[in-house]
Amino acid sequence: MKRIALITALALTLAACGQRAQLQPAAGNELPLPPYGASEPLDAEELLELDPQAAPERSVELRRESEEREDDPFDLPPEA
Repeated sequence: MKRIALITALALTLAACGQRAQLQPAAGNELPLPPYGASEPLDAEELLELDPQAAPERSVELRRESEEREDDPFDLPPEA
């Protein structure tokens, strides 16, 4: 029983040690130069945002319900 309590305490301790501070560059490093035309460099949160080409939104509606498929004239059986 003590072993289970120890494992539980260890798991709770590890779960609680996440970083909650703002992201900063490592010691001795700097953030990248600002993009062309920007007046000031981007902060860490702005650098982590994905641009639209990296994570595009869906442009087509997915089928939400089962629909009967139309007859496909090109769906032919294989030739023997």
